[in-house]
Amino acid sequence: MKKSSGLQQQGEIGRSVRPLAHPSLAQLLPVLTAEHTALLNFIVLLEQEQEILVENRTDQLLELSQQKSTDALRLNELTETRRSLLQKNIPQLSVDTIRTWLKTHSPNGLAIWLEVITLTKRAQWLNQTNSELLQMKLRHNQQSLVVLNNAVKKTNLYGSNGQPSFSAGNGRSLGIS
Repeated sequence: MKKSSGLQQQGEIGRSVRPLAHPSLAQLLPVLTAEHTALLNFIVLLEQEQEILVENRTDQLLELSQQKSTDALRLNELTETRRSLLQKNIPQLSVDTIRTWLKTHSPNGLAIWLEVITLTKRAQWLNQTNSELLQMKLRHNQQSLVVLNNAVKKTNLYGSNGQPSFSAGNGRSLGIS
């Protein structure tokens, strides 16, 4: 019996001496920092996109959209990694539970995480604004195409055989008397 009580004491000692930092906590700070940096870069990209849209330099959008997709995928990976690490310590993730847990276990992590929240809101706003700008340009282009198509139909100067299709009685003289 003494042997089992010795193991029990050893277990109790092991529990009281356990490390303060959980392995996932040590991984969390670098992931939060990487997510923060990725968000800053993504915001710069969204601001460039907005500038291109406002200045009507649409020829540059394709290259930028490829970079935006790559960066968005990387940002999603970092976000999922952060969530996974937090869930190891916090069963129910919410803004309040994360804030409370980080305040207790990682004040530096809390500061970065609060900044990540602010940057995420900024990125969402920029992305929504850019989407609206793009939709406005698309509607304008569609309206322009409709106007041009209607003008072509009305003026129908040439037939399908490439010959002029106007006559003297149709009200279009084109300088011919």
